[in-house]
Amino acid sequence: MESILKRNERLDDLQRNGYRIIQNPDKFCFGMDAVLLSGFVKAKQGDVLLDLGTGTGIIPILLAGKTRCAHLTGLEIQEESADMAKRSVALNGLEDRVSIVTGDIKEADRLFPAASFDIITCNPPYMIGQHGLTNPEEPKAIARHEILCTFRDVVAATARLLKPSGHFFLVHRPFRLAEIMTTLSEYKLEPKRMQLVYPYVDREPNMVLLEAVRGGKSRMTVEKPLIIYEKPGVYMPEIYDIYGY
Repeated sequence: MESILKRNERLDDLQRNGYRIIQNPDKFCFGMDAVLLSGFVKAKQGDVLLDLGTGTGIIPILLAGKTRCAHLTGLEIQEESADMAKRSVALNGLEDRVSIVTGDIKEADRLFPAASFDIITCNPPYMIGQHGLTNPEEPKAIARHEILCTFRDVVAATARLLKPSGHFFLVHRPFRLAEIMTTLSEYKLEPKRMQLVYPYVDREPNMVLLEAVRGGKSRMTVEKPLIIYEKPGVYMPEIYDIYGY
């Protein structure tokens, strides 16, 4: 195992298909938002999927276990994260189904053919401006703040790479919902399904899950709220189902 892990890295059990993932807590570890997004995605057998800003590959690896996608690709700009993702893919024996590509979302159309994916997923940086930003070169800052790409960059890349009638799934913060909807519509990615995520039943939502369709008609379904905790330290049953416990 020492030959797989590098300095300060650890192996985490994903509780699905025996899959594990390599992470470095000093850099960035996936959060619940990535897991919830993997549970929100609807994929058909044979779909080809791209995850933009894949980090350590959590979403493609989880979806390899949850779906019957023919192939899943993760695009990541940070070389250290992409390297961990590649090693996790190999560790789980998924090389035939999952590919990790090191590259920039803003140049994704040079890396992949236009209109070549049935599904695109993204757990993008949520924060804009300098709020809470200490070192803009730190991996955690890049994952959380719009330093290397903006939401518009993500949507523009998705619009170019998604097949007509293809599906875009993302997780974001509710405080940017008006901007998100406007930008999606501008790029002809019609919002079709939305679910707000609440930490507790009596709290405000802190996440939003969205599905958009390229060239879709104007009609959106709002699903029932997803509540995370029944009480401190105890998940609601739906969350245990998503995690696979």
